[in-house]
Amino acid sequence: MTSPDIKSPERKKITPMDLLAKKQRGEKIVRITCYDYPMALLADRAGVDAILVGDSCGMVMAGLKSTVPVSMDEMIYHCKAVSRAAQYAMVIGDLPFLSYQTDIRDAIYNAGRLVKEGGADVVKLEGGQDFAPTVRAIARAGIPVVGHIGITPQSAAMAGGFKVQGTDVATARRLIDDAKALQDAGAFMLTLEGAPDRLAEVICKELAIPVTTMGAGPNTDGQTINMYDILGLFEKFTPKFVKKYANLAEVIVQALQQYKQEVEQGVYPGPEHTYHMKDEVLKEILGQ
Repeated sequence: MTSPDIKSPERKKITPMDLLAKKQRGEKIVRITCYDYPMALLADRAGVDAILVGDSCGMVMAGLKSTVPVSMDEMIYHCKAVSRAAQYAMVIGDLPFLSYQTDIRDAIYNAGRLVKEGGADVVKLEGGQDFAPTVRAIARAGIPVVGHIGITPQSAAMAGGFKVQGTDVATARRLIDDAKALQDAGAFMLTLEGAPDRLAEVICKELAIPVTTMGAGPNTDGQTINMYDILGLFEKFTPKFVKKYANLAEVIVQALQQYKQEVEQGVYPGPEHTYHMKDEVLKEILGQ
């Protein structure tokens, strides 16, 4: 289905109920991850359902080795930029490391900051059953919550790195229990990252809320992928589940090389790129 034009009055802000309705109708939910105003404008124009402002901004935008150092202020900054652009797509703000793990009060306060200061429509946090009380408290405060299980980057070190989760009976059952616990706690949507496809399908069928995945196969309610990955802009590493739809890094480098060459050769700027002064004004300045 073609999304309404960006300037059309038919376009309205996507809500949690809209995404639930899409699951019930069997329609796929399309989420993209991005962190800045220009990219969010394009994502919104393309008609994606939701934009995730992930704490992966620290790795993609700032070259950090992990998401752990990302602060609340940094997340608010990126959420502000994206929320200014997103007139249609739901904006999902990530709660960064130590913004919700310390206690319930911190979790509610920081979730509120992402919404009030950052302009996020909803928040996302990592963790399963252990964080169900946190999800419940934030939801009761009136802030919609997205859960996140499977590969959880903030605690990847404890899991031995970025490894596919749920590949054996015990961990698969744990993920199913985590998913149900988050739903029962009031999460309106679940993110499942890095899990086997058939397990993801089971979880999707078990839950009444939408389940969107990253690297968990096609048989779920939708997909989330990083915009900078699929456009070929982030070249440090590429997860297996990423399909590159463009190689803009190469295009950008070629453009910059041409710019450099034209400056060095005196080709740029040309007359059409230059502001001009009238002869009589120049003569008066020079005292002629």
